[in-house]
Amino acid sequence: MAGRVIDGKAIAADVRKQVASDVAALKSAHGLTPGLAVVLVGEDPASQVYVRNKGKQTIECGMQSFEHRLPEETSEADILALVQQLNNDPAVNGILVQLPLPKHVDSNKILNTILPDKDVDGFHPANVGRLSIGERALVPCTPVGSVILAKTVQENLSGLNAVVIGRSNIVGKPVAQLLLKENCTVTIAHSRTRNIGKVVKEADLVIAAVGVPEMVRGNWIKPGAIVIDVGINRVPGENGKSKLVGDCNYEECARVAGAITPVPGGVGPMTIACLLKNTVEATKMQNNITS
Repeated sequence: MAGRVIDGKAIAADVRKQVASDVAALKSAHGLTPGLAVVLVGEDPASQVYVRNKGKQTIECGMQSFEHRLPEETSEADILALVQQLNNDPAVNGILVQLPLPKHVDSNKILNTILPDKDVDGFHPANVGRLSIGERALVPCTPVGSVILAKTVQENLSGLNAVVIGRSNIVGKPVAQLLLKENCTVTIAHSRTRNIGKVVKEADLVIAAVGVPEMVRGNWIKPGAIVIDVGINRVPGENGKSKLVGDCNYEECARVAGAITPVPGGVGPMTIACLLKNTVEATKMQNNITS
């Protein structure tokens, strides 16, 4: 019997509804309208679509959207100057610089220039440090979304054995920190992990974020486990067309798991929703609002 399919689109819609409610409350109680600024350098088609969707959903939630589209040849100095301008703009509560940046630009230098309290991607070292010691922080969107999805299956994750497959700074490490905060027992598995299938088999909750198409097989999954598949991999499909698959072999894992996210339609839709959620949190942090 196949496990429950976790509907990321529906859950992301619920998150956006909550964001819209929080925005309305900020306007009513504090006269604040959160503002999100997105910087896009170059003409990458996927980034263009992503930025357009971000702007649309930002406005739908009642926030201000500021888009800065710069040509591919824009100098690093000019991008840094724009980031500093946004840092100093009180109407801008969140700043997101769309990656990838052109090769002549040092991405880390740009990202580290964003004020930590406006860093809605959660990549700044200050936010990484705050998360690791349990302080209030802005956390990368995909890890936040992954934990929200898991909690729609089991609200209290305390005591679960969780295995995170992948140790990236963007997903693996921060999602492990979030799961520790939920009182899970956390193992981080990666390319050097011995007997990785056996390690994963012990998990009540699996977060697959390794970037290898269909690496996780059904016989790795503990019966009834929650499986959150972060991977988005484009592979050859039928009739010469490509298709998207996750890091899990979906058909095999779905037969064993208690609940599983599909690809597409699982973790992906949560990313923008959690970006909007982070923008509200950033606005609260900047104005010392705790509720």
